[in-house]
Amino acid sequence: MVPRTQTCLVVLGLSLVFPGLAAGESAAGPVDRSAVRFLADEYITVYRSPDPTGVFCYSPGIARCPNGRLVATLTLGGPEARNLPGAKGHGKGIILTSDDHGITWTPRHEFHFVHARPFVAGQSLYVLGHRGDLKVLRSDDWGETWSETVDLTSGQRWHQAPSNVHYARGNIYLVMERVAAKLGAWEPSVMAPVLMRARVTDDLTQRSSWTFASELVFRDIVDEDKLDYFGVPFFKADREKGTVLARGRKVAPIGWCETNVVQILDSNHYWFDPAGRTFHLFMRAHTGGTSFAALAKVVEGEDGTMTTQLEKMPSGRFAAFVPLPGGQLKFHIVRDEQTRLHWLVSNQATDSMTRAERLPADRFAIPNQERHRLQLHFSKNCVDWVFAGLVTTGKSAKQARNYASMVIDGEDLLILSRSGDENAKSAHDGNLITLHRVREFRKLVY
Repeated sequence: MVPRTQTCLVVLGLSLVFPGLAAGESAAGPVDRSAVRFLADEYITVYRSPDPTGVFCYSPGIARCPNGRLVATLTLGGPEARNLPGAKGHGKGIILTSDDHGITWTPRHEFHFVHARPFVAGQSLYVLGHRGDLKVLRSDDWGETWSETVDLTSGQRWHQAPSNVHYARGNIYLVMERVAAKLGAWEPSVMAPVLMRARVTDDLTQRSSWTFASELVFRDIVDEDKLDYFGVPFFKADREKGTVLARGRKVAPIGWCETNVVQILDSNHYWFDPAGRTFHLFMRAHTGGTSFAALAKVVEGEDGTMTTQLEKMPSGRFAAFVPLPGGQLKFHIVRDEQTRLHWLVSNQATDSMTRAERLPADRFAIPNQERHRLQLHFSKNCVDWVFAGLVTTGKSAKQARNYASMVIDGEDLLILSRSGDENAKSAHDGNLITLHRVREFRKLVY
């Protein structure tokens, strides 16, 4: 066995961990880490759970302020999270800032909703998420102080892990997902991705500042009984309560969720809109398979209304799914204006065809949810993705690197990951939020 080495440096109470090269295990078999050229296997621990078996780290979000300050958000959940100082209900969220490119982090504020996403609009910094209804708070001093949390909706249920934002014509665009019905299983089949638009100069804590697109609920528009010759759904699941495949492994009805918004700006592209009024929604495809994302689009009318619909291929056929490596789990897309390329961080699948009852004990959920290998791709059209490299991987299936968010920081690409080490409870319930820096990422283009 190759000996494992690790160096840990404590900086202002935060540990910087630099894993050494050693033989690790994955569900796909042994991995010789010395044979892999990782893009960013070294990491900074932004947050570490005080109780790995009872307090779990979720939903990392990251943004960069105009002055270069980095802002990170995360939420804490689990059976013991309610006992944390300042926690309410099931746990709490934390906002942190860094003024040294992510080396050290300062806690700034706590909040009480989930799936928080930080973003800049005009001269303000916002954090948007939900606990039932949509909730938002604002900072006018780049994260030093924060407003009270404000509700944007009333009496609704929402979802949406932290994903990207898009800016066009003085507006900001982002997606949250309204849950249209309650099931006896996880609910992507009844989620409606809702594109939200606001002027960047408006007060985005006011409901009147936002325009919401019309809704499409997956199960209302995609008839899974007609999805033949494509292998979707991979498993047969009861449409109201899901189906247990093996002990502890339940499959929910198929659907979409965790949406990124992209605008096609290449005039040679089949989906290019010369009016600049079309926005494509790339979503996690919860089908039981791998390497496909779900797809929809939103078209703005001259009156400002936004209509959500399915895209069509040149043949006239609707496209509810498109190829995308790692589209089976939450992914994050960032457009780089210098290269005019889209960059994608997602999870790499290696053994999704293993029978559910034969998966190793440390593998979470169903076969396509392999969560410990983060990969990076780039694309000029959001359909053909070019492999840029393996960002990082945990040393076992439960040492996750997943649900990542990204931001460009000068010449580098920063990736904030929901992670775990050997103390994590599972690949889903991790104990770390880690920051990975892909240096000079544009040089990866070939």
